[in-house]
Amino acid sequence: MTPTVLLAPVMFISAILLLTAGFPVAFTLSGIAILFAFIGAAVGAFDVALLSSLPLRLIGLMENDLLQAIPIFVFLGVVLQKTTIAGDLLEAMSGLFGTRPGGLGISTLLIGVLLAPMTGAVGATVLTMGMLTLPTMLSAGYDKRLASGIVCAAGTLGTILPPSVILILLATMIQSGYVEAMARTGQHISSPLLTKHIYLGALVPVGLLLVLYIAYVALTAWLQPHRCPPVTMPAERPLTARRILIAIAVPVGLIVGMLGAIVTGWIYTVEAAASGAILVSLLAFARGELTLERFADSLRTVMRLTAMVFALMIGALTFTLVFRGLDGDLTVARWLAQVPGGPAGATAAAMLVAFVTGFFLDATEIILLVVPVAAVPLLALDVDPIWLSVLLAVNLQTSFLAPPAGFALNFVRTIAPPGLGTADIYRGALPMIAIQLVALALLWAAPQTAIAMAGRPPNLPAGHAPPGDPTLRIDPPLAEEPPPPDMLPARK
Repeated sequence: MTPTVLLAPVMFISAILLLTAGFPVAFTLSGIAILFAFIGAAVGAFDVALLSSLPLRLIGLMENDLLQAIPIFVFLGVVLQKTTIAGDLLEAMSGLFGTRPGGLGISTLLIGVLLAPMTGAVGATVLTMGMLTLPTMLSAGYDKRLASGIVCAAGTLGTILPPSVILILLATMIQSGYVEAMARTGQHISSPLLTKHIYLGALVPVGLLLVLYIAYVALTAWLQPHRCPPVTMPAERPLTARRILIAIAVPVGLIVGMLGAIVTGWIYTVEAAASGAILVSLLAFARGELTLERFADSLRTVMRLTAMVFALMIGALTFTLVFRGLDGDLTVARWLAQVPGGPAGATAAAMLVAFVTGFFLDATEIILLVVPVAAVPLLALDVDPIWLSVLLAVNLQTSFLAPPAGFALNFVRTIAPPGLGTADIYRGALPMIAIQLVALALLWAAPQTAIAMAGRPPNLPAGHAPPGDPTLRIDPPLAEEPPPPDMLPARK
């Protein structure tokens, strides 16, 4: 192996070390990329002319319809934080389950599932759940570790519950990698990989994880009821069937409306997000909870968060371009092809790398750094893209729970009341990480549970397509890599 071949692996390891040290993600990825581009040019391993394709890639990033939904979902989550919609939902769910041992913990998990699609981001969900449910559980006598673990688990369900921001980024990367992998192997695309396929495939792990979390809380309530005692509901505000129905109908109606419109093809993801944001905003205005001052503050917050997300993606695009210019993708492909076990062994190796990296990097960094490097070689080995997406989504969710860099743990720590220490939060997350590993094992053993739900034919051997189906032939890649394609149908 020549020293120039080692440039790409050294570049990748250097980025991980700098990110682990706490350097800004966007500037680290861009800076490392430019540095190694000039180092590679100096030793004859990189063509600087490849950097001229970067503007085209950035234009493709800005024109991607799917990514345009990110600021809208961020706005939806910010508005939700500034209103009492989530508080009403907690009160209603607590009235249904909280009077039983473990009932408040189960209510928290169910609320997390209902709030996650409305916020679209793990941070917003964890903070909302933590501020609403954590003090209530602790005041009711819940074990500190159990309460913090439930809040972290409930908040991180938003990672894989469509249409989350994390899932949008993951879908974009997998779509781009799928087209490139098919082009490199000369295969036909018998059916395009759409966002709704990944959304539908993610529903199975969400339901599986929710059932496992609820089973864990129920088992704890049965064996150790003192760790999760029942909650006494206040008598001054009795819950009526009408209040419960209204509190639950808003998030359920929003989820069914948005996902139903996306998966049926009636409207695009960005239009579905806009419809949900408009409806929640009108509801908040009608209730007098979203004043003009709060609305302006929400817009400023959305602008800052959106700028941060797209700065991360610009850094990731620069890093990926230079990494591939140094033939790093070919190096990774050769390494994965040499892993014992064929495609299954290569996929297991990639999952292990993503899992270990999650202890030090958050899910966004893994998506932008690891997925572009590993997705194309795996998809070129005929690994099904939907199954790969589902496995990565569950794996990425673990990164929010894994100490020391777990974002969910850090969010809970920032709002933790006195008496709840960092060690308690970390220990409370350990059973949830074990449940994540069980879910990963079940999905690995039964990949059809995700593929069948998506309703898309699995990958076929190279050069084959179903008889009678229209096929799309992809020409071999050009010397200058085009920007990631938008797999959504063209607008009329």
